[in-house]
Amino acid sequence: QVQLVESGGGLVQAGGSLRLSCAASGGTFRSNVMGWFRQAPGKEREFVAGITWGGGRTSYADSVKGRFTTFRDNVKNTVILQMNSLKPEDTAVYYCAADVTHLYVVLTTAREYDYWGQGTQVTVSS
Repeated sequence: QVQLVESGGGLVQAGGSLRLSCAASGGTFRSNVMGWFRQAPGKEREFVAGITWGGGRTSYADSVKGRFTTFRDNVKNTVILQMNSLKPEDTAVYYCAADVTHLYVVLTTAREYDYWGQGTQVTVSS
């Protein structure tokens, strides 16, 4: 069983930055693909970014490429989402998720992920 806890959300003005952290416990963190998803009110949960178990491969949604970066620390069992140049349309609840099946590929559909954090709110004002 893997437990995930996100932190770092908040309110920021457009153009600002936030750093989200996801702390993992239980299971074998370094064996998991880690993903970030977000869900805005009235919208489907969507893929934002992901990183393979060794950190060698990352994947990003087109809407965040060049602005968001994800990386992981397998010693601290933590994955980070650094968000720069934030836009009002980035406003959502952000979730981290663990895929314990696929080591070498980042999948972008939520149903492929086995464990989820509780989410953290990110609000970007214009």
